[in-house]
Amino acid sequence: MADVRLTGVQKAYGDTRILHGIDLEIRDGEFMVFVGPSGCGKSTLLRSIAGLEEITGGELTIGGRVVNDVPPAERGIAMVFQSYALYPHMNLFDNMAFGLKLAKVPKAEIETAVREAAKILHIEHLLDRKPKDLSGGQRQRVAIGRAIVRKPNVFLFDEPLSNLDAALRVRMRYEFAKLHEDLKTTMIYVTHDQVEAMTLADRIVVLSAGQVEQVGSPLELYEHPRNLFVAGFIGSPKMNFIAGELAAIEAGHVAVKLAGSGVVLRALVDAGAAAVGDPVTVGVRPEHVRLGGMGNILQCKVAFVESLGGLTFAYCPYPGLDEPLTCQFEGRNGVDRLRSGQALELHLPAEALYVFDANGRALRRLAAPELAS
Repeated sequence: MADVRLTGVQKAYGDTRILHGIDLEIRDGEFMVFVGPSGCGKSTLLRSIAGLEEITGGELTIGGRVVNDVPPAERGIAMVFQSYALYPHMNLFDNMAFGLKLAKVPKAEIETAVREAAKILHIEHLLDRKPKDLSGGQRQRVAIGRAIVRKPNVFLFDEPLSNLDAALRVRMRYEFAKLHEDLKTTMIYVTHDQVEAMTLADRIVVLSAGQVEQVGSPLELYEHPRNLFVAGFIGSPKMNFIAGELAAIEAGHVAVKLAGSGVVLRALVDAGAAAVGDPVTVGVRPEHVRLGGMGNILQCKVAFVESLGGLTFAYCPYPGLDEPLTCQFEGRNGVDRLRSGQALELHLPAEALYVFDANGRALRRLAAPELAS
C-alpha cells in the first residue's frame, strides 16, 4: 500500500489550463473519491496520477517517491477504466493473466494470482468463458480482477460503473466497498454520481473547473458544505436555494428577508463579517422541510407530486425562484396524499438552514448537526 500526495499539481494543454495547482493528500489504505460535474478535471487528475497525462507543474509522490517522470508501468498502480477493454478472443483466465505473462511471471504464480482474484470477485466459475458470454457487471469484475492480480500499491478507477444499469450499479457499489475492505489497498475512484461518492468514500474530493472546492468525509460535506457549489452538488435531491438579504444580525442567529416574497426567515448561523443589507442565499435541504410548525413559514401551492411509496416529493413554486422548492416527506401519515394545487404551509427549521454570502461562502452554522437531521 502507499499514500499519494499532490503538491501544486497543474495540467495544461497549450494555453488552456485544466488543473489549477491541486494540493491533496490521499492516505495509505484510504478509499478516496473524486466527484464533480462533467469537465471539472476529475478524470484528468486521475490520469495524471496514473502517468497517462504528463503534469505541467507541481509534484506528485506515491509511497514517498516522486513519480513526475516515472512511466505508468513503474508507478505501482493499476487502473480500471469505464470501458472494460477486454480481449474478445481470450477467455477470462487469459484476460486476467495477460499482463503477468508479459511480465514473464512464472506460470504457477500466475495460476495462483488469477484464481485468488477470481475468488475475491466471485467469478471462479466463469474463467473458461469469453467476454461476449458475460453480463456488464461480470465484465467489469474481470477488468477489476486484471488489476488485482498485479498486486498494485494504488488502485485507480475511472467511472467504472457508468455503463451499467441502475440496479447493477447499486449491487456493484457494495462489491467495491467489500473489495476495499478485503484488500485494504489505497483506492482512488472517479465518478460524476454523488450518490456513488457518498456511499463508497472514506473521504470525497469535490472538484469544479480544475480546482478542489472541498475535501472531507461524506457526512462532513453533507452537513458542513464550504460553499454554494458543494452544497448544491452533495445531497440528493439537491439543496433548495432562495435569494435574499440580511435583515438583522443578533447573537446566535441572523434574519434573512427573502427576495420576491419579503418573508423573513431566522437562521442559526454566525454572520461573521457580513452586515445588514448584504445579499445572501438561504439553503435548505428537501428532507429538512416540514409541513406546518412555528415560525419560518412559507405559504405556497403544490405544482407536482412524486409518490415513491416510502417517500413523497412535492414541488412548490415560490416567488423569486426559477425552480420550484423541492420538499421531501415520508410517504406515510397522509403526506402521500398530497395533490397538485394544494395549499401548504412549509416550515423551514432555523437550525436546518444554511446561509451563503455574496461570494458563495457558507456562514458558520451554530446548530448541532443532529438538530438538522
